[in-house]
Amino acid sequence: MKKLKTLAKALVVAGFASPASVMACAACFGKSDSNMARSLNAGIFSLMAVVGTVLFGAATFFVFLSRKAAATAREEQTGPPSAPTQT
Repeated sequence: MKKLKTLAKALVVAGFASPASVMACAACFGKSDSNMARSLNAGIFSLMAVVGTVLFGAATFFVFLSRKAAATAREEQTGPPSAPTQT
């Protein structure tokens, strides 16, 4: 436990010793025309596309299940289709 406290203190001192490395990145600092900001936005939109695709797939699956259940309920109410009779 004592080693952990010493390590934490050393990290804090190192952070104060080099303030340039602790400052915000270009995207957070407000320089929105930098390459880092553009790549950050591209990464966010890529992740949003993945999440949107997964949510769309889940919604489609539940719509499929609901239609299948409705068709089964309709079939149970009317009875199974009768086989054609041959004469």
